[in-house]
Amino acid sequence: MKVLDARFVTSAVDARGIPADGIPHVAFVGRSNVGKSSLLNALVKRDLARTSAAAGKTRLANLYKVTVDGGPGGPGQWTVCFADLPGYGYARGGASSADELRAVAEAYYREAMDARRITLLLVDARHPGLETDLAAAAWLDGMQVARKIVATKVDKLSRAEGAGLTAQAE
Repeated sequence: MKVLDARFVTSAVDARGIPADGIPHVAFVGRSNVGKSSLLNALVKRDLARTSAAAGKTRLANLYKVTVDGGPGGPGQWTVCFADLPGYGYARGGASSADELRAVAEAYYREAMDARRITLLLVDARHPGLETDLAAAAWLDGMQVARKIVATKVDKLSRAEGAGLTAQAE
């Protein structure tokens, strides 16, 4: 599979800002600074989404249109929208800021509810089973959102911890 084009489309603060173009969506969800934007950049093989060592950099639903050639559907071009959502668990500005970020995520899911959408719930491999991650999974399940768990920061684990993670996944 080859990425032909990857570009920023828009930043949405509410459902009105999310394009209704009918293409499949993949949403990146997770705690602040878990690596959502970094994973997006790795998948498109370029620095497209802004990243920062400081938590809470993504404040809006940032949407990117990605066109690829090949993949699971066989030869041919297809397009997908990557949605980089604000992280949870940390918000500069306290509770009111956290409420604002939650509203952005809720607006995305209100608009994006259809079978052509999937969510990648990113969790830090060094801290499995955090209450905030479990709450996010329950929230997504309650909204009947298809989701897959993606472990990030695996490179930060010791060799023994990495081996244990691999054994758990099998």
